[in-house]
Amino acid sequence: MNTGQQASIIARTPPMGWNSWNTFGANIDVQILYETIESILDTGLQEAGYEYVVLDDFWQADERVDGRLMWDHEKFPDGIKPLSDYVHSRGLKFGIYSCAGSYTCGGKPGSFGHEEVDAQTFADWGVDFLKYDYCHVPPGVDCVALYQRMGQALRSTRRPILFSICEWGHHQPWEWGARVGGHIWRTTGDINDCWESILDIGFNRQVSLEAYAGIGRWNDPDMLVVGMYGKGNEEVAQGGCTLAEYRSHFVLWCLLAAPLIIGCDVRNMDQATNDILCNHDLISINQDLLGCQGFRVGEMVHANEVAQVWAKPLLDGSIAVGLFNLGQRDNRLISVAWESLGLSSDRLCCVIDLCSSDELGVFRGVFSTYVESHDVAAVRLIPQYE
Repeated sequence: MNTGQQASIIARTPPMGWNSWNTFGANIDVQILYETIESILDTGLQEAGYEYVVLDDFWQADERVDGRLMWDHEKFPDGIKPLSDYVHSRGLKFGIYSCAGSYTCGGKPGSFGHEEVDAQTFADWGVDFLKYDYCHVPPGVDCVALYQRMGQALRSTRRPILFSICEWGHHQPWEWGARVGGHIWRTTGDINDCWESILDIGFNRQVSLEAYAGIGRWNDPDMLVVGMYGKGNEEVAQGGCTLAEYRSHFVLWCLLAAPLIIGCDVRNMDQATNDILCNHDLISINQDLLGCQGFRVGEMVHANEVAQVWAKPLLDGSIAVGLFNLGQRDNRLISVAWESLGLSSDRLCCVIDLCSSDELGVFRGVFSTYVESHDVAAVRLIPQYE
């Protein structure tokens, strides 16, 4: 594959951006979007790689006009195209939401039976990313065929639009998503802003999916809840997480090569949230050009206390590793043996802390460290050649 071909691939690395749903739900309007766009620029998120601004459900009017989707004139008085143009003028990309059914999950007009006209409408508006949901699908209609119809319609516009398949993993989209034109596909239901949801969606349901991910095709365990602290859309915000839990959440998503789509209100983001979301070393793991999804290499259970180790091979031959303490006991010693990573037990590796960028030393055969409850030690192992 030559450089020109690589540059033309949509989602060559996992997409990064922001989505309105987690914080605002139905309470979204153009002013919020403008303020969010400026915050993405002012807080360093754009510089860190976050480029998509995705407008989720409830942007629509209640009825189509002449067969075409129409925007809510109270929320978006000037329409969607001027908003899209503004996003592009700020060096970002614009995303929008629709649904494979007759209605969206919020009861707005869906795209069922209107795939071609809707795809062209989105292209005319300058859309770069389509999140395509799966509510109110007529009985007996084949799920894969519905997504294939929209995938083909998007390709027919000849505009490069990232196609995000959001059918919650019910029909194993990792097996067919790329075939119907998808670039990312949800592997689970919606995430909530609580540790139990991160455990279920991230640590339990992503096991053994790594074979289906790669350049231009990514498993999506849903948006980031980092920095929500239980605030925002009540359907998502359910008590909030600790900073350690948010850190574990972000590290796992980076190792999973998952889309990094922020859900918090970046207009009011605290410094601790910014530090997690803009961590260059962790983002470089997520965006690594080898295109491998990380996988679980070990699980240790003792007296109902669980620890897990996840690893992700990188293009330069190094390996990113997350040592996660999923239990309640603080200062748990967690180890990763080189042999579990495909390295010789005699190999020396330089170990870099991915959260602080500190060099921790050179180790042979194994690395061990103490990890607090619900926290993570994220490291990069760089093999040394004697």
